Parts: sequence; C-alpha cells; structure tokens
Amino acid sequence: MAQKRVAVIGAGVCGLSSIKCCLDEGLEPTCFERSGDIGGLWRFEENPEESRASIYKSVIINTSKEMMCFSDFPIPADFPNYMHHSKVMEYFRMYAEHFDLLKYIRFKTTVVSVTKRLDFSTTGQWDIVTETEGKQESAVFDGIMVCTGHHTDAHLPLDSFPGIENFKGRYFHSRDYKKPQEFSGKRVIVIGLGNSGTDLAVELSHTADQVFLSTKRGAWILGRIGEEGYPMDTIYVTRYMEFLRLIVPLSLLNYFAEKKLNAKFNHAIYGLQPVHRFFSQHPTFNDDLPNRIISGKVLVKPNIREFTETSAIFEDGTREENIDVVVFATGYSFSFPFLGDCAKVVKNQVSLYKFVFPPQLEKPTLAFIGLIQALGAVMPIAELQGRWVTRVFKGLNGLPSASDMVADIAQKREEMAKRYVKSQRYTIQADYIPYMDEVACLAGVKPKLLSLFLMDPKLAVKVFFGPCTSYQYRLRSPGKWDGARKAILTQRERIIKPLKTRVLDDYTDALVPYYIQIFLIVALVAVTFAYFPWSFFPL
Repeated sequence: MAQKRVAVIGAGVCGLSSIKCCLDEGLEPTCFERSGDIGGLWRFEENPEESRASIYKSVIINTSKEMMCFSDFPIPADFPNYMHHSKVMEYFRMYAEHFDLLKYIRFKTTVVSVTKRLDFSTTGQWDIVTETEGKQESAVFDGIMVCTGHHTDAHLPLDSFPGIENFKGRYFHSRDYKKPQEFSGKRVIVIGLGNSGTDLAVELSHTADQVFLSTKRGAWILGRIGEEGYPMDTIYVTRYMEFLRLIVPLSLLNYFAEKKLNAKFNHAIYGLQPVHRFFSQHPTFNDDLPNRIISGKVLVKPNIREFTETSAIFEDGTREENIDVVVFATGYSFSFPFLGDCAKVVKNQVSLYKFVFPPQLEKPTLAFIGLIQALGAVMPIAELQGRWVTRVFKGLNGLPSASDMVADIAQKREEMAKRYVKSQRYTIQADYIPYMDEVACLAGVKPKLLSLFLMDPKLAVKVFFGPCTSYQYRLRSPGKWDGARKAILTQRERIIKPLKTRVLDDYTDALVPYYIQIFLIVALVAVTFAYFPWSFFPL
C-alpha cells in the first residue's frame, strides 16, 4: 500500500514536530514554508514578511527549557533555563538536523489554496495549489496539517481610540518594534499589559524620557523565578498542583494565589490590580516591571479615552502631554485564507474538536496544530497533537460522531466563557495538563499513574510531584522513547546545570525527600478516598 501523503503548512515549531510525527507513523510529509528558513515566530528578522508575528531583539522565552522541549529530544543541559530567542532557534535547528527534517521542507513556497477533491467524501483527499517564485503548481494530498499558529495578523484596534487619526506622533503595533535606541529621550505610551506590552515598557524605560503603560483591565504579574530559584513553571505546572486545583474551591485558589502575588508587591498600590480574579485571565510574566514602576520610569495609566494631536486623555480624566510615540501591544488575530469555507474564523473563533479537527468534514483529513492557548509551552502541545493526528490520518484512531464533537466544542466554550474575561484573547483557551492528558488519552499515550506507583514508585513520585514535562507522554507505546524515564529522573540536574558556574562544596539538592513524598502520596489517596470515593469507584 502506498504511503499517504501529508501536506504540512508552515515550518515553525508546530510544522517541525508535525513533519517528525508523520515520519514516525510512516507517512510521507511535504512541508510548505513561504519564507526561506525554519522557526516561524522565533526567527528574529529586522523586516519580517507580512502575516507573521515578529519578535524584538531582546526577547527571552517565558517557559523554561524543560517545560518547552520536545518529548524525545531534551534541550542541552548547559542551555539556560529561560532562553534568548537565538538559543531557542539553535535548539530548533538541532532538532531539525538530528531528525533530518529539512529535506522535507519546500522553502519560499506559498500555499495559495487548499480545496476538497470531487471524491473527498470517499477518499478524503485534497488539491493544494502552491506558488514558488511566481510559478504555481498543484498536487494531491491525503491529509493536511495546518501549522501557521495564531500569531498571524497584528490586531490594531484603532477604532477603539478616537482621535488617533489626528495624532502627530508615531504609532505602530508591537510587531514592528525591534530595539529601544531610536526612542531615546521620547515620551512613549505602551498600550497593553500582556507579555509584549510589559517587556516593551520595561526595555523602553531605559532609554525613553518617560514611559506610560496603559491598561484596560489590569493584570496579575508573575516572575519567571519561583521558590528557591527554580523556574516558576517547573514548580506549579505539576500533577500534584492540578490535583489540588480539582479538590480545592476555585475561590480559595484565587485567594491564595493573589495573596502570594501581593506579598511580593501590592498590585493595587502599583496600579496593576485587575478587576478579575487570578484564574480568570492569563497572568503576565515580567520580572522587572515592579522595579521600573517604583523607580518612576514606568507610570501605569488606565485605558485611553481619546488622543489629540500631541497628547493622550485617559478614562480617569488625566492627560499626558507631548507624547511622541504610541506602541499598540494589542495582540494578534488569526485567519486561514487558503482554506476557504473549510475553516471559518468568526471573531477569532473557529470550531474545532479538541482545537484540532473540524467536526463537519466527511473525512478527518484536515487538522490544525498549535491553534491553542494554554498556560504552558506550545511545543509539547503541538507535538502531542501531531502524534494523535497522524494516527487518525493513518486510520489507527477514530473520531466521535460529528454531533458528539460539536457538543464537546460547545461544552468547552461554555466552560471557558464562565471562567475567563470576555476577550478575543481567550477564544482558544485551555488548561495545560488537562488538555495534554485529554489528547494523550485519545492517542493512547497518557501515563498510567497507578501502574507507575506499583511498578516504579521512584519514577511515579517524579511524575506526580515534579514538573509535567513532555517526557511523561513517551513512557508507553505508541511512540515510546527508551530515554523518557531517565529524562524525567534527571530533569532537575538539567535545570541546575547552567546555574552552577560557581560550584559550592556545600551545595545540596533542595527537593522534598523521597520518603516525605511517599507519605504525601499516601495521605492524598486517603483524603481522596474519604471525601471523594466515587473517584475510585465511578458509577
């Protein structure tokens, strides 16, 4: 039987892992990348092509290396925990070279259209028209993996800012910001309190005369560094923490999280206090913002009511004069013009089963990879999605009926709408560990905790209490990686390695002793059985 041909659209992080997933399942991938290189979002360029998110020169990733790496290719131990974009790209190149992925990529090739073939209802095949150097060609594929992400079109809501058309200064989207030197001595307003907005405000505050950070609803600010100096995500993105989230009331979780953040600096005093609770919106990651606020270099302001030729008037009635520059850090929207009616995007929403499969297609041969936003790295999510998708393409896994998939989509939307503030940012929202486990169940690779505790308690402790890294989804077949166990047991060593540039003789690992962890597990099981017996014996 001939190999099934799969078109992978985009050679960013999602595209690279999708190529490998195809190869692992014996499929024949062809990746179309309109630029001349891999990396997508993470490839820094002074003048990037249109409809691609662009990063600034100083960008450092907000997820630590152990949490963001691919499941069978750990990031080198000597790489920093939070990597500069150049190191992120170095890792992607290492991954592509190690698995020999580049030969499957057609660079400087744009996908013009993707349409169903006339016999789609029986074959599930697609016609793809591509263009390279002005020349178009058509080809037939058995499956499509769309890997263009959700940072494609800069969202610039000028209609929400009356008077901006009369403003005599310069204004632009954060996509076009590269470095701070050209703003020396300027008075700058940054609109938006997300990761990009705070990063830019902090960086500009070192060269600009004054930076104003305008926010509509405030935000909770997290740092990258957690207790004892460990990366924040390795401490809190764990199965143990997820277990607590399931049994502790949300209001109580919000209370403790907010109390902990306000103990570091009071968000209300600093003008950052949001109207929403902690778990109702993505927190913003920035280590330096409080320092820049307390030193007066960044002034936090409310939403802008209107602009004049040289000033900004805020919703509280205050006014700032002689503004030179306005930076809109207002996020991105996404679209798929090459797909036509196969994937309609309405108000930054698209109906996809598990954020992957359109439910209305007669055959499940179109999939979206990485079109999701969770409080965690997209790399492991995209890879796990790819492993599931390729098994569906191959016929090894099936999908529910269209009606069941539509019902699941509606349920997920309702759950997210109840929890998150209304914003186009939260249309593709999911919780990291529950979503990973959901997809892993569908792919047949979710780790079996009970079996681990019985057969390999040392590993089980790390899986439950330690960071929920992607290696956990390589412990069992299909796609089992023999190095997964060792990678889990040694992940703390890789976290510590780049920090030990001055080795101390009295250094000791700060992990919870093994016997205490075992005691905690037994206690948790006992409490769960006492108060939630149905979790052991479902009706």
